[in-house]
Amino acid sequence: MELAAEAGGSVLAARYVARMAAGDILPDPGQARIVSALAKLEQRIASRRLARKTSALGWLFARRETEAPPLRGLYIYGSVGRGKTMLVDLFYECVAVRKRKRRAHFHEFMADVHARIFQVRNEMKAGKLKDGDPIAIVAHALAQEAWLLCFDEFHVTDIADAMILGRLFEKLFAEGVVVVATSNVAPKDLYEGGLNRALFLPFIDMIQKHMEVVHIDSPTDYRMEKLDGVRSWYVPGPGESLSDIDREIDKIWRRIAGRDGGGPQVIEMQGRRLKVPAAGGGAARFSFADLCEAPLGASDYLRLARAFHTLVIEHIPVLEQDRRNEAKRFITLIDELYDNGVKLVASAAADPEDTYVGTEGAEAFEWARTVSRLREMRSSDYLARPHGRGDSQASGATTGLVET
Repeated sequence: MELAAEAGGSVLAARYVARMAAGDILPDPGQARIVSALAKLEQRIASRRLARKTSALGWLFARRETEAPPLRGLYIYGSVGRGKTMLVDLFYECVAVRKRKRRAHFHEFMADVHARIFQVRNEMKAGKLKDGDPIAIVAHALAQEAWLLCFDEFHVTDIADAMILGRLFEKLFAEGVVVVATSNVAPKDLYEGGLNRALFLPFIDMIQKHMEVVHIDSPTDYRMEKLDGVRSWYVPGPGESLSDIDREIDKIWRRIAGRDGGGPQVIEMQGRRLKVPAAGGGAARFSFADLCEAPLGASDYLRLARAFHTLVIEHIPVLEQDRRNEAKRFITLIDELYDNGVKLVASAAADPEDTYVGTEGAEAFEWARTVSRLREMRSSDYLARPHGRGDSQASGATTGLVET
């Protein structure tokens, strides 16, 4: 309980210690350092919110708030699989902000920003808005919606993102927005080797001014550890039933997402909503019907591939010729997961090469590539791949944010 006491009895630290006591989290000094930093920010946010409330002592807290410097967020960086996403998820759940907060994958946040800027410019051209700085207008709208932003996988590969980040975040920070972000790289290494990087450097200075930079130096890759010994494709063996496989998948899911099994999420995509039945620890769990019997396409699957490092897909049936539409969706889904280094755990009625038995149409030929990719996704080399494409293609999405 030393961690909880050190962090001032925060909800976050207490919950982390409880999960560690239950065996859901292993003791890790590197993670403990991040928990301490997040817990302190949690406490500062709670104090600042108290200062805004009207009460008999409201004048006292308000006076302290005006004298206090702006809240600094956190930039947490380190190698993949060290628990960054899990810790920020825990912070997001525990922090005393109920409505004006937003949790998003960074690429999806930027896709939303680009879409908003495009819309503002069109409204200016149509005379619906006065001419001005579209980025400032978008930043103000974002700050009104959420004053706490939590990002996953903060990295910059696209020049379009790089050129607007400084102006965007300058406005966000000026409006008091607090940012907590995870990344695989230190701020000084963002957009390394990118075009016109000199124009991007002031943004790095801005990060260091408005965010505490903390390195998570845990030696353990928990993502690989959780997948150790886990097969990517489960079919009933001799003497096994589908119920046996379901129970095995459930054990694997709780190993990946945590003992509570995570919870549902909603992904918003330019007015559309995609329901995620269960998500936790950076992973998502679906049935085949959820993903391939619904009217989804490549942009939806790309959105999922960027939002989650692992997908668990259950109850993949044998697909006959009359189910070529479902087969086509599954082929597209696997393409996006493969391209983005997403790890897959699936339960199916048959091995991959026997899952689609259609003989006509493009799907019959494309399935061979899907089988090849599914085989490669079982390999240790693939499992060691970082999540995301890591190239300029990763910035072309037109989707929105992840909500919890």
